[in-house]
Amino acid sequence: MKIAVVGTGYVGLVTGTCFAEVGIDVTCIDIDQKKIDNLRNGILPIYEPGLEEMVARNVKSGRLHFSTSLAESIKGADVAFIAVGTPPGEDGSADLKYVLAVARGIGENIDGYCVVVTKSTVPVGTAAKVRAEVENALTKRDADVEFDVASNPEFLKEGAAIDDFLKPDRIVVGISSERAEEVMRRLYKPFLLNGHPIIFMDIPSAEMTKYAANSMLATKISFMNDIANLCEIMGADVNKVRQGIGSDARIGTKFIYPGIGYGGSCFPKDVKALIKTAQENGYQMQVLQAVEGVNEAQKEVLFSKVKKHFGGDLKGKKFAIWGLSFKPKTDDMREAPSLVIIEKLLAEGATVSAYDPVAVKEAKHTLGDTITYAKDQFEALVDADALLVVTEWPEFRSPSFEVVGRLLKQKVIFDGRNIYDAAELREVGFAYHCIGVKTDHKEPVA
Repeated sequence: MKIAVVGTGYVGLVTGTCFAEVGIDVTCIDIDQKKIDNLRNGILPIYEPGLEEMVARNVKSGRLHFSTSLAESIKGADVAFIAVGTPPGEDGSADLKYVLAVARGIGENIDGYCVVVTKSTVPVGTAAKVRAEVENALTKRDADVEFDVASNPEFLKEGAAIDDFLKPDRIVVGISSERAEEVMRRLYKPFLLNGHPIIFMDIPSAEMTKYAANSMLATKISFMNDIANLCEIMGADVNKVRQGIGSDARIGTKFIYPGIGYGGSCFPKDVKALIKTAQENGYQMQVLQAVEGVNEAQKEVLFSKVKKHFGGDLKGKKFAIWGLSFKPKTDDMREAPSLVIIEKLLAEGATVSAYDPVAVKEAKHTLGDTITYAKDQFEALVDADALLVVTEWPEFRSPSFEVVGRLLKQKVIFDGRNIYDAAELREVGFAYHCIGVKTDHKEPVA
């Protein structure tokens, strides 16, 4: 088979590379010449564990190609994936201009039967718009070329995307013809050999499935953060509560860890888009509106703890921050809680020294020189009044607290991810604040 993947961002690059990995001839297309030149030279626009090596391997094998020409790359393709961005508008709706522009380009250039697949996260009803764009372009060409449209939402977790693609929990495909189903089944056959399920359904249901899945996971996160905040007030320990409810098979242990809010490219955007879609159709998503509200408030919880500990005056104080990306194993800074925390600290007259294993380059695009970037986690601590743990990178889990205490001006830790043991830290003289556990806010004993 031959496929084309339009868009070399996170979804497009992972999709194209993983299909090439199982022997399919893939061309990834992007209008950005510099990005394509970099990809040809092994320089990736994103960080994802294992992806760089996989790209290099498949380019060398001749299965993975990169191009700026949709016209050349689409000819003879059995399947064309649309994997471009759908950025949120000011009202929260998904902006489909890039998706529809690609659909138009496909219609202007296909020369034989092709399944046009929306891989981008798009609102229900987008496939019909994609079909209309392709048909209009074919009409203008006076070309009689058959095609089908399908929806194939992605369920990739940043930091584990390759495993998610190669060993999927499920493959969801929305189709409107038996011919399209046969093509998509053949495309995914290498993944089905290991028993991974493929679920065929109508296209609107497939489009809705992606939003419903991400919204459900976002709901679990916000629910647990709400419970955590109540635990602090009532004197309960959210970590014990989490263990108690997570053992219930109906609830499970995933996505019930309290913290400082979700971020990234999916949950915030998809929750907003689904709320907006409902509003456009005369319906209010009351639960999701609450989910979004809780999440925005949760991003300020750690800052509030900092301000309370220091008596409301942060002017002239220095804070060390460990972790800038919205989650570990990615450099993605979109909607990251660190941005809210840093903005508020700077507004109070404080300074910030931050360290992240991979996200510093991306952080500099957003934060510029408003903060200091440390070369390692311990350099960030030097003369800081407190440490804020914002992203739970593995290397932060077991630091030498003797070294941490020696480098900090004050032995104070604000743990936004609950990765440390409160009793252990207080025993060695730290004031320790986490999420969902009531603290007495006393000064450290040593």
